[in-house]
Amino acid sequence: MMMNCGAVNATTPSSTSWSASHSSKVPMLLPRAICTTQRMCCVSGVHVDASVSSNVSRNCVVAKDSSGWSGTSPSLYSKQPFNKFLLPLKALVTSTSQDFPIASLIGEEKVGVLLLNLGGPETLEDVQPFLFNLFADPDIIRLPRLFRFLQKPLAQFISVARAPKSKEGYASIGGGSPLRQITDAQAEELRKSLWEKQVPAKVYVGMRYWHPFTEEAIEQIKRDGITKLVVLPLYPQFSISTSGSSLRLLESIFREDEYLVNMQHTVIPSWYQREGYIKAMANLIEKELEKFDRPEQAMIFFSAHGVPLAYVEEAGDPYKAEMEECVDLIIEELEKRKIINAYTLAYQSRVGPVEWLKPYTDETIIELGKKGVKRLLAVPISFVSEHIETLEEIDVEYKELALKSGIEKWGRVPALGCESTFISDLADAVIESLPYVGAMAVSNLEARQSLVPLGSVEELLAVYDSKRRELPPPVMVWEWGWTRSAETWNGRAAMLAVLVLLVLEVTTGQGFLHQWGILPFH
Repeated sequence: MMMNCGAVNATTPSSTSWSASHSSKVPMLLPRAICTTQRMCCVSGVHVDASVSSNVSRNCVVAKDSSGWSGTSPSLYSKQPFNKFLLPLKALVTSTSQDFPIASLIGEEKVGVLLLNLGGPETLEDVQPFLFNLFADPDIIRLPRLFRFLQKPLAQFISVARAPKSKEGYASIGGGSPLRQITDAQAEELRKSLWEKQVPAKVYVGMRYWHPFTEEAIEQIKRDGITKLVVLPLYPQFSISTSGSSLRLLESIFREDEYLVNMQHTVIPSWYQREGYIKAMANLIEKELEKFDRPEQAMIFFSAHGVPLAYVEEAGDPYKAEMEECVDLIIEELEKRKIINAYTLAYQSRVGPVEWLKPYTDETIIELGKKGVKRLLAVPISFVSEHIETLEEIDVEYKELALKSGIEKWGRVPALGCESTFISDLADAVIESLPYVGAMAVSNLEARQSLVPLGSVEELLAVYDSKRRELPPPVMVWEWGWTRSAETWNGRAAMLAVLVLLVLEVTTGQGFLHQWGILPFH
């Protein structure tokens, strides 16, 4: 079972524009010392009350310590699907108090923090191999079981075909993605913040699809002799295709290495509900609103990276629920500051013939223009670093579309980057997770079975895996180019044609893919 710190707001309307008013929510009981979305039901020094609160699921227990806080914890033996416990909860987690001596937690241990991120090509020459790594991930392109042997050949074919147009996009933002430099800077600022808070930790960066790869980061962690590791994906909201993919890879690495199996670790699966993150986002929004001639008339336009609808409805991805709760929390923080602008949430970067989360960013921009909206402030809500989707897709394409649609004033909130409140809060998140590093790893066998104590993420991935064959195959990227303005193929027909082509190539050993060297000769 997985319990999320934030959950779907059952009363959120499906329309593209939300009012500033909010429906009432049940307050979530969370321990002040816990800011991860995991729930521990047996931790040293914590008394577990077996009584069941009426506010939580019957499969949860309430944990209390001497300071009086309480938190919901999933029963160790609960096998209920995690999405049954997505409740309309207010999940703003504060991080201002520490109820434990930090020095006693660390002792002689060597603490490490592993930041997980997507990665991006640093030069134009990196674009094609980066795209290959991206499309070779079965969490990005899902092939039917019958065609899974074509995963890498298909990834090679698509990456070669898409590279020229994608290079144009990266050339327009300076010849490569700034993601690595920004993530490295975030890692350094996080290290400094941890040391200032009396936690002498080392911080590592592991990218999913480009250097430094997760495997490279793990090798450095081993060389440094790290004994306590906190895994922190740099995705505020959890999704199968982002944090889930990175954690799936990390889990496979852990299982194959005896040193890693014995190393104490924990994962912070998502952190969108943390007070510091919410305040940092509100600070940036407030600052950008001041640049409008009439700030009160500007609509706040949250644009999140989209995921296929099947991820949410059939695979149980909590991304949509967490995203909606995140926006709700930010709006509540703005209201405390007397900022009551209209706002909306939409999803960008959709590709392929299947349905993605709606409303779509481009369609929503056009709709708002028709409704007479003249001032729009774009907020890239799912991104903490500038990259192709903020610098090119939002800043160029969506801005162009907005101006053509009748919107007169366009603004954009920058990604968080190294914003001090944000970095400090990430450091607090790490510190507050330290009591639970390895708390549930009572044996090597148990550690091998799940990277995450009590399996909050592992169980999510298991739910996803159990549904993989039921999802529409595959979630393809038939849009030549990186963004919506590129030419779109005729979806499923194109997919079928390419699959047939690849089958013939593989079975006959002839054809242009072999001649190009994309597929090896027999």
